[in-house]
Amino acid sequence: MEVVIQEEPTGCGFANVAMLAKRRYAEVKALANSIGIFAADPRLYSDTTYVRRLLAEYGIRVSEQETPFTSWESLPERALLSIKYPVEDGQPFWHWVVFVRESGTPVVLDPAKYLSNNRRTDYKKMQPRWFIEVFGLPSKAGTERKKRPPVL
Repeated sequence: MEVVIQEEPTGCGFANVAMLAKRRYAEVKALANSIGIFAADPRLYSDTTYVRRLLAEYGIRVSEQETPFTSWESLPERALLSIKYPVEDGQPFWHWVVFVRESGTPVVLDPAKYLSNNRRTDYKKMQPRWFIEVFGLPSKAGTERKKRPPVL
């Protein structure tokens, strides 16, 4: 899986969807904006609804709930992980990353611009709280979006 770098400080969710859907960041951002999801919205940091909606647009199925992180070994083949989990005024915030096993080797794909290597294996530094399992990608991942009725 190719790493997609987030193009704005709050765009980690868009970048993760782009990785899973095999799309460009700009394309995912344009789709998100067209359905009322914007990177500047602080709810993207503390609500999974928006990323789930975008994944559904690309036909990517994920678990309905978040599963507490217990160990790297217990993670599924693909998952969205929440890391960097500060709480401000009682509201949790996090950074999204993609966990995948590539040929049996676990790796975290982190879209953060500031990293020197976005394919991470420094597991102790990440400290995930929970994950959303990605059940699989459509056979034509990223080639066709879910059809929506035209807006009249």
